[in-house]
Amino acid sequence: MLAGTPSVFVRTSGCNLRCVWCDTPYTSWAPEGEELGLEEILVRIRRWPAARYAVVTGGEPMIAPEIVPLTEALRRLGLHITVETAGTVFEPVACDLMSISPKLANSTPWEREGGRWAKQHERLRIQVPVLRRLMSAYAYQLKFVVTSPADLEEIRDLVGRLGAPADRVVLMPEGADRDTLRERGAWLAELCKEHGFRFSPRLHIELWGNRRGV
Repeated sequence: MLAGTPSVFVRTSGCNLRCVWCDTPYTSWAPEGEELGLEEILVRIRRWPAARYAVVTGGEPMIAPEIVPLTEALRRLGLHITVETAGTVFEPVACDLMSISPKLANSTPWEREGGRWAKQHERLRIQVPVLRRLMSAYAYQLKFVVTSPADLEEIRDLVGRLGAPADRVVLMPEGADRDTLRERGAWLAELCKEHGFRFSPRLHIELWGNRRGV
């Protein structure tokens, strides 16, 4: 919902899921990154004074150590806080927009690495009680990564179970290159128009390509 808003991103490393199409494998399949204390994170955030919005993302930020004090510190800086989560874990974070991205069946890595993560991923990917708790505690959006029109049946079923209004549902085409996103975006936009859902571009891919640190 805030696409195009100048924002500073805090990306945590580590995830309890293993999406087959994950475009940040350095936070899930092969996690890496610096060990930073809270004060050092805040020092780096202050390098971007024009950004009054902060996005805490991952990986899965809800499993990161000290995620609650981190978001509380962002609140003290006067920043608008978005937390991006798959919705499998609840923590009482400070948050202005909970961006919940439940993982559809299209995410399960049945073939990748011999499927060794598939059963765990499939067991964890949809946690309805956690989703409901997040939705009741925060202003939220439900963001789904879509690979084919067939995904819409699963999306509509889950949205119905959760009782989410259509204007809280955001559909985003899966892809890490401009051509794939444009091809999928063309038919996905029509589905959004038909069902009253929001459409989300992957704006950073359109502008800079599949690069880190932009």
